[in-house]
Amino acid sequence: MQAMLDTSEIAIRLVLAAVLGGVIGFDRERHTWAAGLRTHMLVCLGAALTMIVSAFAFTDVLQKWPAVQLDPSRIAAQVISGIGFLGAGTIMFMHRANVIRGLTTAAGLWTVAAIGLAIGGGMYVAGVMATVIAWVVLAVLKPIERRFAMRKTMPKLQLRFSGAAPLAAIELALRAHKMPVSNVVARHVPGDGDEVLIEFAYNLERAALGELGDDLRTLAGVQSVSLDIVPPGG
Repeated sequence: MQAMLDTSEIAIRLVLAAVLGGVIGFDRERHTWAAGLRTHMLVCLGAALTMIVSAFAFTDVLQKWPAVQLDPSRIAAQVISGIGFLGAGTIMFMHRANVIRGLTTAAGLWTVAAIGLAIGGGMYVAGVMATVIAWVVLAVLKPIERRFAMRKTMPKLQLRFSGAAPLAAIELALRAHKMPVSNVVARHVPGDGDEVLIEFAYNLERAALGELGDDLRTLAGVQSVSLDIVPPGG
């Protein structure tokens, strides 16, 4: 039969969980994500408390009724599925840019919850090791990831029209400049005309992109032309 933890042991587990969650949250805070230092600390602290409650809160019931059988993981198991709701709140879909942001933060919250469960269960070494590995993944590997991502990022050109986009005219301009286009996406913005996003197959010289942008600005109905150019060396 599992004995109840004393007060000092409970305090150690809760404080350590908050500290380890703060280590992960500090990196997210530096990048001004919605889930920052306090969020990660609270998630890890809450997970640790949940684990303690799940494993030790019902010892009096077991002592009073020895025939009762309890699963010490029944409450803690709900943390892993329940944290998905919080993680989903950190994921943002940028419709205009057609990209998804916040997946890493959501994964970090899920990992922090697991670290909290480990600390709440008394697995100090596993919790500390997971924190170190998670911090390396988030902070140390980020510059390397950014460097490879920049190599894969291709220039983009975005057009905003007051009305319908002249796709045929855009196609002619691209052919005239012999641009290696990989994708052209046109969509209607309710109450604001059309928007066209042009993605190129590989990086191009800035002068060539500038000339194309100047020609596209002469099309009828153009409100704005914006270029997303890969920095030199990317």
